[in-house]
Amino acid sequence: MRFLLDDEQREFARSLDAMLTAADTVAAARAWGSGEHAPGRAVWGRLADAGVFALAAPQEYEGVGPLPVETAVAFVELGRHAVPGPVVETVAAAALLTRLAALGDTAPAKRFLPTLASGGRSATLTLPEGGPYALDADAADLVLAVSDDGLRLAPGHARVRRSLDPARRLAAPLPGGEPLAAGPAVAAAARHATDWAALAIAAQSLGVGLALLDRTVAYAKQRSQFGVPIGTFQAVKHRLADVLVRLEFARPVVFGAALTMAPGDVAAAKVTAGDAVYAAARAALQLHGAIGYTAEFDLSLWLTKARALRGAWGDPGVWRGRVLAARGEV
Repeated sequence: MRFLLDDEQREFARSLDAMLTAADTVAAARAWGSGEHAPGRAVWGRLADAGVFALAAPQEYEGVGPLPVETAVAFVELGRHAVPGPVVETVAAAALLTRLAALGDTAPAKRFLPTLASGGRSATLTLPEGGPYALDADAADLVLAVSDDGLRLAPGHARVRRSLDPARRLAAPLPGGEPLAAGPAVAAAARHATDWAALAIAAQSLGVGLALLDRTVAYAKQRSQFGVPIGTFQAVKHRLADVLVRLEFARPVVFGAALTMAPGDVAAAKVTAGDAVYAAARAALQLHGAIGYTAEFDLSLWLTKARALRGAWGDPGVWRGRVLAARGEV
């Protein structure tokens, strides 16, 4: 498959890059990890103004989509800039409610989708295939939970846990709450939402990997050893070239999955991007030497996010199994 973004999609990426560069997302991510959400909410408002949260919602609910390719474009930039908050979860919640409405249960979509699409509300959620914890439940406006009994609006969350990435705060939704939907449509909508979450995570991982590569290349040009920049050493060049190849192989897999939204393609994107960002993180950590291990150094924002995203919404083994299942090999 030969896949190229069109002019409008490339301009969308450039505008998000410029906006997020001016928004000081590094400071917002550090504040978010300490429990201070105001800077992150300011970034959220800018993303809402850019239409990011409208991409997964249809026009009848104040959205502009569903547009999975544009969603992938946006999430690459969110990864490049280490944007904090339940951005993936809000998009997944919008996808869940959209599919529920398409299957005949429109009440939850009418109630929640317009404000999710506008960015007026943020959401986090748990799905049967995504683990027991909701990301940033302490900051999200809505905490949704899907189980065998259906979809419910949780009344709150348990104690917040820190993850590998300090800016990814986890908590289990409290039991009880308001039932929103039940029946087989909920399970179908949950599978659909899981695919959207996996696509967004894959695109975000690609963006994180690109940021790690850019920062490591810049460092290799500045750091000298034996009187010359370390970037002139063949071993360093080869290591960075290997990372670039992995990321560039992951890019068409991610955007190809966005184009088809076939479960097997989405699973392949999650695996490929996760492996690529993990390789980028290992190379960045090692080539930065001792400073790569320090939390005070900004590189740590992307290093910790790379590891967390690789296992988010299911570890690589789970998604490799789905690739094989889609191909009829298991």
